Amino acid sequence: MSILVDKETRVLVQGITGSEGSFHTRQSLEYGTNIVAGVTPGKGGQSFENIPIFDTVEAAVQETGANASVIYVPPRFAPDAVMEAADAGIKVIVCITEWIPVLDMVKVYAYVKSRGATLIGPNCPGIITPGARCRMGVMPYRIHREGSIGIISRSGTLTYEAVGQLGALGLGESTVIGIGGDPIIGVKFTDLMRQFKEDKQTEVVLLIGEIGGNAEEEAASYIEEEGYPKPVIGFVAGLTAPPGRRMGHAGAIISGGQGGAEEKIAAMKRVGIRVVKTPAEIGKTVQEALK
Repeated sequence: MSILVDKETRVLVQGITGSEGSFHTRQSLEYGTNIVAGVTPGKGGQSFENIPIFDTVEAAVQETGANASVIYVPPRFAPDAVMEAADAGIKVIVCITEWIPVLDMVKVYAYVKSRGATLIGPNCPGIITPGARCRMGVMPYRIHREGSIGIISRSGTLTYEAVGQLGALGLGESTVIGIGGDPIIGVKFTDLMRQFKEDKQTEVVLLIGEIGGNAEEEAASYIEEEGYPKPVIGFVAGLTAPPGRRMGHAGAIISGGQGGAEEKIAAMKRVGIRVVKTPAEIGKTVQEALK
């Protein structure tokens, strides 16, 4: 099993003819992802790697039955692309684009939620389910292998580090989701923890956080209020980051005494999350939790 995407997922690519879209579409096809359509306004009727291209998401959905979309379009067009996908009935939307203005994302978030769609991102590496060979985004698929670890991460690079360690230990993942590091994003830790809770394949959940925002504290509160039947491993990047300075992501900033790594770590430890001090400890700690 898995969450959000599986072997039945029918993927469309918005921005399929751009440099990023075309490169990662080829990568995903090589991996085995079921890509059924592409969308580039003005290029409807053409094709890319035998994938039909449409002018609109609505037309693509009607013709191909696509039910998930991955977006590789510039920041100025990305908000409309996300809302177009939601309006066409797409239920899983992955937005890779970074540098989308926060005010635009406030509108997009409300619109997607009103349509009952799940948005991953923006400014994220996407999602991959190794067992289903389904990759939506930019994750280096060669390092992933099927297994029982569910990963939710705010950092793309640290995701790859964790996956590399798991692979070296002979472990793999059920589903890996990079939720993004912007101030306004779609799904959060708690949304995905609920889904991993019900997923029979997932035995351990790994949360990779960072300074800024309150996503990690929300995850801790969720466990405190409802409990969690599976081991949860946590890591928070930015322990030595100076207050008031953005580190890496737009959302990774400590201000007003909130969002610091120490506060997040304390909240996670309080509810029984096994927090590792350095990225180098992630793989072995997950392995111990499985035992």
